[in-house]
Order: sequence, then structure tokens, then C-alpha cells
Amino acid sequence: PQKSAEKSALVVPTKKKDGQALDAKLHPDLVDIQQSHSQIQIELKYTTSANFLGEKLYSKIDKAYLQKDVAARLARVQKALQQTHPGYQLLIYDALRPVTVQQKMWDALDSLRPVERAKFVSNPKNLSLHNMGAALDLTILDAKGNPLDMGADFDDIRHIAYPIYEDSFLRTGQLTPLQVQNRKLLRSAMQAQGFRQLPTEWWHYNACSREEAKSIYKVFYTENDIFTTPTSN
Repeated sequence: PQKSAEKSALVVPTKKKDGQALDAKLHPDLVDIQQSHSQIQIELKYTTSANFLGEKLYSKIDKAYLQKDVAARLARVQKALQQTHPGYQLLIYDALRPVTVQQKMWDALDSLRPVERAKFVSNPKNLSLHNMGAALDLTILDAKGNPLDMGADFDDIRHIAYPIYEDSFLRTGQLTPLQVQNRKLLRSAMQAQGFRQLPTEWWHYNACSREEAKSIYKVFYTENDIFTTPTSN
């Protein structure tokens, strides 16, 4: 996991013009989650090729960005988790995701029927809460810095990753009591702050409904939308 960030105004270096670097600032609606709570860790899966597509999907994103109010709620999750489980930390796999990347993911799963595909990746035509900085994928690190065993890896599209089937897999022994307990720990921590789990992914949580998100949050279509670059003279 990447080390937590220092609390400072987030400025991202961009291309140079006339030999001078231009600093791109984060969109004012957003915040780097590690500036909301320094104990939250990140390991963004789509900044490398270690993901289900096998390719790097982000060229500019290297931090976990969320809407400010969503980040504040997540910070409260981390604070509460530390109180009940000292040394435990949230680990973010993905947060804000532009629509362009959503489209790449959708297209990569074209072997699945749309109704099945939508269980794993939201149709970009309908938008995902990820596209608005109002959803995140995450797990929990134990006090030694190891991810808790959830019985299925992040981005596993098999039914064993579905929260709705946990009891069934527990009865057959394909999930252990500890694995289910770990999932429930994450679930209870997130739900205490109003986050909603996706029924087909143990790692995915929405901050609100899609309809509510569309009414209050900006949609980020490209990585360029996330940053604003001052005009040089």
C-alpha cells in the first residue's frame, strides 16, 4: 500500500509550456482521501496492469479521489474501525473513475450478456457512482498490514464474491466462518456511515443511490475533468 499523504493543497504537475511547468489543481468538489484521514491506505488497481484487464487504465490518477462529503464519511469509518480494532486500516482499491475508463471496462467484458455484465461493471450509458466520486472499492488491513481474507479476490466475478451468496458458500465450506466474519466487519463499518454494498461485489460500496448522486454530484467523463490547469500568460 502507498504511504499516507501529507496534508497540503493537492497540486499535480502537468505538461510544460515555454519551459515552465503548469500546476493542475484538483477539482474543488473532490478531495484526496488520504488528506481526510492519514491512516487510510491506497493500492489503486487500475494504475498498474495488475487488474482484470491486464493493462494500466489511469494515466493521471494516482490517488483515491472522492466527493468531499463522501470522504468525510469514510474518514469516520476509519476512526470507528480504529476504536474497535486498533491497528486496522481501510485499503482503497479504486475510488473516482472517469466514464472513459468505465467504457473500457464495459467493452472488455463484451463476452457477457449486458444483464450479466452490469452485475460487475455499470453500463457507462447509465453511469456508475464511481464516475462521480461517490463509490469506492476497498478492503481492510489487519494490524500487521495484511489484507483480511475475504474468500475471493478483488474483481473476482465468480459467485463466491457475491455477498448475497455468502450463506450458501458458508454451508458448503467454500467460504470459512472467518472469511464471512471479515466481510461482515467491513460491511458493518461501512453501513454505519450510510454506505451501501453492491450485492455482487464484497468490495464495492456506494455513498447513495444513483438517482441521488446524479442530482447532486458532477460527472467526471475524462481524467482531464478531474484537474484544472491555470492559464499561463
